[in-house]
Amino acid sequence: MKKNILFLMAVFFVSFYCNSQQKEINNYKYIIVSDKFDFVKEKDQYQTSSLTKFLLKKNGFEVLLESEEYPEDLKSDRCAALFATVIDESTMFKSRLAIQLKDCFNKVVYTSGFGESREKEYKKSYQLAIRNAHKNMSEMVYTPLPKNEKVIQKDIKAHTPPVVTKVIDTDVTQEIIKKNDTGVKKIPSNILYAQVNENGYQLVNTKPEVLFLLLNTNVKNVFIIKDKNGILYKKNTGWIAEYYTKGKLIVEEYQVKF
Repeated sequence: MKKNILFLMAVFFVSFYCNSQQKEINNYKYIIVSDKFDFVKEKDQYQTSSLTKFLLKKNGFEVLLESEEYPEDLKSDRCAALFATVIDESTMFKSRLAIQLKDCFNKVVYTSGFGESREKEYKKSYQLAIRNAHKNMSEMVYTPLPKNEKVIQKDIKAHTPPVVTKVIDTDVTQEIIKKNDTGVKKIPSNILYAQVNENGYQLVNTKPEVLFLLLNTNVKNVFIIKDKNGILYKKNTGWIAEYYTKGKLIVEEYQVKF
């Protein structure tokens, strides 16, 4: 019974992490594809970069090679784009490639499953492996965020993610709620400090008082919030706490010092 519960929890967190990953990708309109991948000797050798650009356009993004002319909004803010490359785990007998997307801080945002090919000719083999890797990206489709969520995208570009909450627990924040002209509730950034305990961490503020008890999971950068029916996960440079209080979902963003 315990194993079944743990398995269901693992499935939930993996699914949740994938959904969070998709939402993070939706913050980006552009993808810039590297002119030269590490496993080839020349720019766009075997049309590997051109093919990757062509395939990613099918996912709804505006895609450019890094040597192409950028739109004005992208010239002024390269962090409005994701940067695509192809990672190589090929062997002597087969090509094995995956498409990877990073943000402007070189943080990996998305990695596809690996595509493989046993074609002997390099061009055919690399291109087929890239196509097969892209088939694993069918769920990754760019969908513009609703207008009421664009404030999040704007702050990501400014490199200073805001604290955005749907419902604010005043006992936790101890801050005065402010509203911007979009009507989205915001509170100043909260810094918490992580202290290791037996099964994870406890997060304390500067008073100090313990706000959250975290339990480790098998998913990177995802923790269970003990006794709060919720989770804490990393998003961009911040950490998002989502939990239920009196039947209401509370979503808060923190800066956590591990």
